[in-house]
Amino acid sequence: MCGIVGIAGFMPVNQSIYDALTVLQHRGQDAAGIVTIDPHNGFRLRKANGLVKEVFEARHMQRLQGNMGIGHVRYPTAGSSSASEAQPFYVNSPFGISLAHNGNLTNAHELRQQLFQRARRHINTTSDSEILLNVLAAELDRFQHYPLEAENVFAAIRAMHQQLRGAYACVAMIIGHGLVAFRDPNGIRPLVMGKRLLDDGRCEYMVASESVALDTLGFEFLRDVAPGEAIYITTSGQLFTQQCASDPKSNPCLFEYVYFARPDSFIDKISVYSARVRMGQKLGEKIAREWEDLDIDVVIPIPETSCDIALEIARILNKPYRQGFVKNRYVGRTFIMPGQQARRQSVRRKLNANRAEFHGKNVLLVDDSIVRGTTSEQIVQMARDAGAKQVYLASAAPEIRFPNVYGIDMPSATELIAHGREVDEIRQLIGADGLVFQDLEDLIAAVREENPDIAQFECSVFNGIYVTQDVDHDYLEYLQALRNDDAKALRGQAEAENLELHNEG
Repeated sequence: MCGIVGIAGFMPVNQSIYDALTVLQHRGQDAAGIVTIDPHNGFRLRKANGLVKEVFEARHMQRLQGNMGIGHVRYPTAGSSSASEAQPFYVNSPFGISLAHNGNLTNAHELRQQLFQRARRHINTTSDSEILLNVLAAELDRFQHYPLEAENVFAAIRAMHQQLRGAYACVAMIIGHGLVAFRDPNGIRPLVMGKRLLDDGRCEYMVASESVALDTLGFEFLRDVAPGEAIYITTSGQLFTQQCASDPKSNPCLFEYVYFARPDSFIDKISVYSARVRMGQKLGEKIAREWEDLDIDVVIPIPETSCDIALEIARILNKPYRQGFVKNRYVGRTFIMPGQQARRQSVRRKLNANRAEFHGKNVLLVDDSIVRGTTSEQIVQMARDAGAKQVYLASAAPEIRFPNVYGIDMPSATELIAHGREVDEIRQLIGADGLVFQDLEDLIAAVREENPDIAQFECSVFNGIYVTQDVDHDYLEYLQALRNDDAKALRGQAEAENLELHNEG
């Protein structure tokens, strides 16, 4: 999962992009990057591993000149976590193009081969985002006149949609032309656009992964970028839009609403906060039906995403809602950390139990989801260590049984605690006295209520149905080889050795 932003304006954009990336930091904590087009039509780029505040110092910000720019926050999915994989990427020909991407291409291997054989383009990293950039460059290279017209840009995006498979929300810049943004024909990854009117009547435009980035910078939310749609904003501020997919469908990622997106964002006309409240309502009603014989003393969320969900569950069950865990906000997410041992060590550093809320009580813990089960097992034990008599656990999401192939670093299937297991077996593994999962039908209903026009969500991690219809056993085996902890450890060792050799040289 990543966060992207692009601004086409008439004033320096470096600080605005920096501020937007800090708001989108929850979407990626591994690396950050900004590239601008300076007044002399040159790229100014800064990217590195780390949080936004760590990557950009005052000297970097001063160098990022220009009134148009794009930014990216990242954590690695199937690829490497090397600094060389940080985005945005750029190519010099044609014109000079830079691109940032959120998602994952499921046919990246085939595209890499085609780019080399047909377009003589070499891909220097393991990132599918660099592949996507070169596909765009190859398509724009077909037009031999200067400058390009809006229709040329849209023709290139149409050709891309016919070649690309998977999920992609992208923002790019073409030197001498403007800013381009587009979304895959299934609309799996989110992308929104907004505008800001200047005192002189001119209009600046912005695209971002979530609407909260627009809010922060004072941009008026216009709408979601439609699945398959492309946006083109020229350096003079002209806005062009066009549907570039032959058969677009709205299949937004359901897990965005469960976990990734900020609660104050709107994605595809749906309030993330309201969706989570309704998740709590649905799950609370299920608990009331199925656990009416249980003596629950208190409802406690596992912060932070589940807080709104747990509050609604407590209301329906007529039980006290308490903040039983205190969170250290300076520790990153654990299920995306590179290695099981690192995740285990991190949980205790991230959360601490408030003994006053656990001692002598039967507690219902509420979490947004259970992925590997590593965190859940330790939190259940923390509750017991704090004096809880009985520890029950409720998940606002159904059992996660299948890997994600569209840009979320869900581990390989064998590392998912629910893969091939029934609920009671999962309960025993995490050590809870009771375990309940949200039903998939209820989760879909909770999210869809504000936008019934969405016929289908991308919910493959729950049901194994991949909306792009190109994911087979061989591809899942390929992903498992890339994503399992042993493979990641080997890649990390190789990258460290390469860095050491580079430094010695």
